[in-house]
Amino acid sequence: MSDRLVSIITPAYRAERVITETIQSVQAQTYSNWEMLICEDCGPDQTRDVVRELARKDDRIILIGAPHNGGPAEARNQALSVAKGRWLAFLDSDDVWLPDKLESQLAFHGAHPEAVISFTGFRRISADGSKTGAYISVPPKMGYRKLLGNTAIATSTVIVDSEISGSFRMKKTYYDDFACWLELLKDGGVAVGLDKDLMRYRVMSASVSRDKKKSASEVWKAFRQVEGLNPALSAWYFAQYAVRAWLKYRRF
Repeated sequence: MSDRLVSIITPAYRAERVITETIQSVQAQTYSNWEMLICEDCGPDQTRDVVRELARKDDRIILIGAPHNGGPAEARNQALSVAKGRWLAFLDSDDVWLPDKLESQLAFHGAHPEAVISFTGFRRISADGSKTGAYISVPPKMGYRKLLGNTAIATSTVIVDSEISGSFRMKKTYYDDFACWLELLKDGGVAVGLDKDLMRYRVMSASVSRDKKKSASEVWKAFRQVEGLNPALSAWYFAQYAVRAWLKYRRF
């Protein structure tokens, strides 16, 4: 484990049209000590070939070819299993970082040595990148209970300090990222928010997260089946989660 190295965890599936821009946003970082671990999850397009060609030109980009399609949790876990850095950053294959994302966030996280997770503000963009949404701010600090009723942590803004977290893996569940952040905070862990615009979240029209009914159902399952909360607590946190999600996404 290298104290200064950032290992970037990127699952990729059907990302041929957007993965180049995502990788370029990492290459444009003012902080250059990183490795980008891209696990291509046996998609039907040419994502693997695109990544392979870019990796040929930049040895910080590492292609991991999944042996079968296992979904985002398994792809992330394959990347986590070979990560060499102390700092574990997450970046989905259709999102992009602003150039000072890593430098700003590492300085911020380093000033909060108690934090296992740091996360940042961001804006949404349309699928073709032509439209940029309103700034989405983040709270300064969260623990397990606060996160249960909150949508504040966007995966592509997260950095985990593995010195505090130790080894961890994603659970194979619909919201594997949300479940992971909860797990890391469950025993008193702290997440700190840097309220700065450092990421662009691409809204893909075909994204499963756009199915609001299914999304609500899966959040409920996360409370009841993954976190093991009783019906009353689940309803309490679900109501908070739903209100915050509406406030967050009521306008683009």
